[in-house]
Amino acid sequence: MLLRRLSPLRWLRRLGLGLLALLLLATASLAGAIWWSLPGGGGELRLAGLTGPVEITLDAHGIPRIVAADERDAAMALGWLHARDRMFQMELMRRGAAGRLAELAGPAALRLDRFTRTLGLARRAEADMAAQAPETRAVLEAYAAGVNAWIAAKGRFAAPEFLALGTPEPWRPEHSLLWGKVMGLWLSGNWRSELDRARLAAILSPERLQDLFPAEASAGRPDDPRAALDPAALARLAAVLPRFPEPGTLPASASNAWAVAGSRSISGAPLLASDPHLGFQAPILWYLARIDLADGRMLAGATSPGVPFLVIGRNARLAWGFTTTQSDTQDVFIERLAGQDAYDTPEGPRPFTVIEERIAVRGAEPELLRVRETRHGPVISDLDGSSRQDGTVLAVAMANLAPGDTAATGLHALNRAGSVAEARAAAERITSPSQNLMAADIDGHLGLLLTGRTPMRLSGHGTQPVPGWNGVHDWAGWVDFDALPHRADPSSGMLANANNRVAPPGHPVFLGHDWIADWRFRRIGTLLELRPKHDALNFTAMQRDTVSPFARSLTGPGSLLSTLPMAAGMPGQAQGMLLAWDGDVAADRPEPLLFNAWVKRLGRLALAAGGVPDELAAPHAAFLSLVLAPGNRGAAWCGGDCSALAARALAEAVADLAASLGGTPSGWRWGAVHRAVFEHPLLRALPGLDSLVRLEAASGGDEWTVARGGLRGGQGLDAWQHVHGAGLRLVADLADTDATYAIIATGQSGHPLSRHWSDLLPAWRDGGTVQLGRRPTEPAPSFRLRP
Repeated sequence: MLLRRLSPLRWLRRLGLGLLALLLLATASLAGAIWWSLPGGGGELRLAGLTGPVEITLDAHGIPRIVAADERDAAMALGWLHARDRMFQMELMRRGAAGRLAELAGPAALRLDRFTRTLGLARRAEADMAAQAPETRAVLEAYAAGVNAWIAAKGRFAAPEFLALGTPEPWRPEHSLLWGKVMGLWLSGNWRSELDRARLAAILSPERLQDLFPAEASAGRPDDPRAALDPAALARLAAVLPRFPEPGTLPASASNAWAVAGSRSISGAPLLASDPHLGFQAPILWYLARIDLADGRMLAGATSPGVPFLVIGRNARLAWGFTTTQSDTQDVFIERLAGQDAYDTPEGPRPFTVIEERIAVRGAEPELLRVRETRHGPVISDLDGSSRQDGTVLAVAMANLAPGDTAATGLHALNRAGSVAEARAAAERITSPSQNLMAADIDGHLGLLLTGRTPMRLSGHGTQPVPGWNGVHDWAGWVDFDALPHRADPSSGMLANANNRVAPPGHPVFLGHDWIADWRFRRIGTLLELRPKHDALNFTAMQRDTVSPFARSLTGPGSLLSTLPMAAGMPGQAQGMLLAWDGDVAADRPEPLLFNAWVKRLGRLALAAGGVPDELAAPHAAFLSLVLAPGNRGAAWCGGDCSALAARALAEAVADLAASLGGTPSGWRWGAVHRAVFEHPLLRALPGLDSLVRLEAASGGDEWTVARGGLRGGQGLDAWQHVHGAGLRLVADLADTDATYAIIATGQSGHPLSRHWSDLLPAWRDGGTVQLGRRPTEPAPSFRLRP
């Protein structure tokens, strides 16, 4: 019997069907694996190390209510929850801080890894464990045990990203300290300003430099050793340093916090509001939770995955929030070489401390990094890979890198504090970063307390790099905590801070030269004065306020804009709209887009006319106010005529917008281009997945409104994206432990397929909040953790 021979067409058909079956099988397997990585529903689980059972109830948004016997058990449960919902976010945090991102992302992440390895964040965090109080170490260990229980149970299914990357490494207690190291680094950026100023000093006169930095001391004199800094070498160094909005970086930070005493509160107890402004990502930095202990203590507010403590929120007797102080706690020192492996000091040559770092790189050979440190700190000029011809290197001193950092112990003490006085004692132990701690207690006391170690300089104010070989500019220790400009119980019954200056000129303690313009602070003060008494609902509305006093100052009666001849065509339409505008930077209005496009173009034109490169300075509020001041006070930046430059900037800005958006100014909307954007730090780089995990919402506000709408920057319509602002808003009324209202910008889950990946975004966009009461109004799954 002869076998029938299959035709080529039938063979191809069978082959195609086989390949299709394999493809379907692979797709089903991948879908099953991703499904298995989703956090499950409720149930009973065992966690070794618990002293008693822990009850966890999730609300409709996945926000947990934890009921535990003590804070150690609560920390273990929180670690398990953080890992359950945000394990990959925690992984990125510890890898970023440890300089291990290239293991995941390949050579593209080497620049950030080299930077963090040079600063030695991981080495310093490990050393700082010994400085923590014993009870704090116990909480850190319990939290790590909770994280590791999730990793042990799920393996590479701990989060969907680990399906490709493998099982995450165990969590160690010191990994939680890395979060504070990252915050200390990115919330204190003066050293970068020093490098930029040194470059500007080579091209600007002292007078022009003061226009950009109003408190700037004279610089760049021929007899000043800072003038010898090579601008080309500084430019090479700037090119290799990570800079926002690159992944793993933060922008110039800003936040709001305010409080009123019971005399100004409808409930009769103090109220506190806090909304920290950081870079946006998906998921957001914050994770909401409520914790109740058997002894009656409670905590409610915002945690951050990787940290076992409440960062912003309240307990039964105290509420608190943070804003950045803008203190100058970093200096760049010019170190003079003494041979190949040593540098000069007042006592003579001293060898560098040398650390060899091996950086693993995905898809490539490992890189060996030789880190040198001086008595002031790490040598950062080695990062550009070139040898300096003047026989010097640049080292950076940072208070947040100093040994003995007890920030974790201080935050733990703050969680336990029952009064503003006890919060003050906790603030003294929060050694990094420099922050304004806004606090209010149930007895009616208010306080604005400064955290972080502030250096005492032997001379100078650290505005530009200074010689390190003679000891003249060395740090002589830390400012005594009690000498810092704390405030308590003002007679007005109100306290507020929006990164405005906290110490008046002439204060005996030097904090810094660079202060964010106080437009948000002024607006908060106006809103607080509008009502004799406030409630939580009013405070949440204040956090969403988009009126800009800064815009009003530049478009209202008596402004330079009001004196310009009315232009023809669309520039004239735009001019008329701005002059009639009330300064509300609302998403559904065209004027905010016209205003921001105009002042941005004007600032760039003025800086370019002064010879300032784009990357060295941004047109900040004080500079724009100078250029647009009546009387032509900014003539030196305007080619002699600021009115003409303002008219030109408006015409060019309108022409650019018309080319991009079409139509006429009256049809444009701020929210069409000013969209809050939240992207996955890793998946954003993968075509096809980037759009699936990207979250967006039209938003109001800009750089100068209480509802901060920080911009991406750059060119084109993407420049208007909202990428920096209040990813968390929280209000607490101390009259009731259930009266805690908060919202985060994305959702509780870090899993893109979870229903809690983005379910809080609509409420965040529209000004809604979630009440963090002991019992959720709409309970969802519950867990019982047993020893």
